[in-house]
Amino acid sequence: MTPAKNPLVAFGAGKVILLGEHSVVYGYPAIAGPLTIGVVARGMPSRSCVLDVPVTADAAQKRMMRKAFARAAKLVGEPKVKVTLEPQLPLSAGLGSSAALAVATSRVLLQAAGQAPTAKATARLAWEMEQEFHGTPSGVDHTTSAEEKLILYRRVQAPAGVTGRARELKSPRPVSVVVALAGARSPTKLTVGALRERQARWPERYKRLFGQVGRLVTDAAKAVEAGDLEGLGDAMNVNQGLLNALGLSSPALEDMVFRLRSLGALGAKFTGAGGDGGAVIGLFSEPEPVVARLTRDGVRCFASQLAGPRAQGDIP
Repeated sequence: MTPAKNPLVAFGAGKVILLGEHSVVYGYPAIAGPLTIGVVARGMPSRSCVLDVPVTADAAQKRMMRKAFARAAKLVGEPKVKVTLEPQLPLSAGLGSSAALAVATSRVLLQAAGQAPTAKATARLAWEMEQEFHGTPSGVDHTTSAEEKLILYRRVQAPAGVTGRARELKSPRPVSVVVALAGARSPTKLTVGALRERQARWPERYKRLFGQVGRLVTDAAKAVEAGDLEGLGDAMNVNQGLLNALGLSSPALEDMVFRLRSLGALGAKFTGAGGDGGAVIGLFSEPEPVVARLTRDGVRCFASQLAGPRAQGDIP
């Protein structure tokens, strides 16, 4: 295959899960939305198909990135392109950094191979990379990043293997969150694996808990589409309680949850795998003053709108 002739640029959005993390792995629905920050991938002509791994990654992350890249590159004929990455997201914080990387990289690989980087084609290739990163991912992260919409997502078992179904959720009101970081998070594989062990030991108990989360997600989806931010926020709060009951939260995460609520969040919970630390999201009608306050207090945070009408000039 000939080298890519022109520089290629692609973006993969980070994501937050509003409700339904973990239970989504077991076939229950989840609501997830794309962030305005993510990972930028650039492709330049090269003699071979190669990934230039970010220097900020540790040795284990570098090995995993190269393995995932090789898996995806092989599927599109290993186009002669050198891919460099510009991460805007903190790694391992529950914000879909691996999915954003996979989506951005897949879009560059598809372009370099002369294929259109449609959402479907991108998601299919990114899914291969995500399996290298996480083993048995739900698929919600890379689907949200590839679609770049607030979605209601469900993982399904099809004859050809595991797949996912996504439906866009539209809101008549802006759905905006403040994302705040609370310490370092445990590796996703460890957190997911420990939950899987508990679920296997007490299947009926955990089935009931997952079912309750699934019903909350359904209620929350209706709230989004009705513009009922108060109802959405309450569902987020209850979901956080269930995540704690599942053994997935920690003092650092709980402290940030209650801090955001004290600042006026309509709802707050951690997002992603949970564990010792990671990202916490708060639903706010006016997030900017909260970001300013937390930033003054030394908290790493930002705001992102996930759905709804945007002010003129805002970047979707």
